[in-house]
Amino acid sequence: MGIKTKLMAAGALALAAGSIAHAEQWPQAPGYYRMRLGDFRVTVLSDGSVERDLPALMSEPEKVRLRFKARHQPLPAHLSVNCFLIDTGEHRILIDTGAGELFGPGVAGQLIKNLHSAGYMPEDIDIVLLTHIHGDHSGGLSIGGQRVFPSATVYVDDADPALWLSKDAEARAPLAQRPTFEQSQKTVGPYVTAGRLKTFHAPATLFAGVQAIPLRGHTPGQSGYIIESKGQKLLLWGDVIHSADVQFQDPSITIQYDVDKRDAAATRLRILSETADSGTLVGGAHLSFPGLGYVVREANGYSWAPRAYSSQP
Repeated sequence: MGIKTKLMAAGALALAAGSIAHAEQWPQAPGYYRMRLGDFRVTVLSDGSVERDLPALMSEPEKVRLRFKARHQPLPAHLSVNCFLIDTGEHRILIDTGAGELFGPGVAGQLIKNLHSAGYMPEDIDIVLLTHIHGDHSGGLSIGGQRVFPSATVYVDDADPALWLSKDAEARAPLAQRPTFEQSQKTVGPYVTAGRLKTFHAPATLFAGVQAIPLRGHTPGQSGYIIESKGQKLLLWGDVIHSADVQFQDPSITIQYDVDKRDAAATRLRILSETADSGTLVGGAHLSFPGLGYVVREANGYSWAPRAYSSQP
């Protein structure tokens, strides 16, 4: 081997070693995905992903482990955190806001970066619809006590603020739920102070082409949003599914974060049946990015059919 070849080889090894040592500086490409829905423009925005030990969090942990093994998926699991921007021409509606700073640096919190990459600014958002108040859905509303979306009014089903923004409810809550109260007051609170929080009670028509439907159980006020334009529909269902590998096949399996586990399981079973029968396009907060697809009825439970990728929105 000549001197030049040896130097090139040594340089390549050093570069590889440096790449491994600085893996945290090797980010994914900007996380956004576009599609058209009738006259509306839909942009799925990734807030990143979070790692979770699902057997420790879900009912029937051994079934969860076996299911992941059968599907050749690693544990702990990586759950996408997806947000959805609906540009109707009249409004720019953001559905869920990711985790913001709540999970610490490098864990989720990538919404604004990806919003910029997709060609939007936080000031462009005039409406925020929350599927529910939990840290990975409402946490991106405020950073350091300041509203991230200064032009936006936030909408959420009235049952969630009645719980998570209530000091009396916090005092009565189990210790495991206390962080959610603290996070909610920290991130949703600035919009309350500014008079920018509005509530509704699902089912409700909120705007032209935007309807809220009740999906209660995971939280008291979890809502799904049906987006419709020119006969085309998209259901954004929040946390109906946390693990596609487990809960499509067995909708009865719940997760620790469910406020009412029985209602959460019943809601999941109902909405899976309805969407499988109707063929409605679905967007899920924790389905692998971009989280768009269809529910398919199987002989035993259901399965998930991701929407085919298209390079032409």
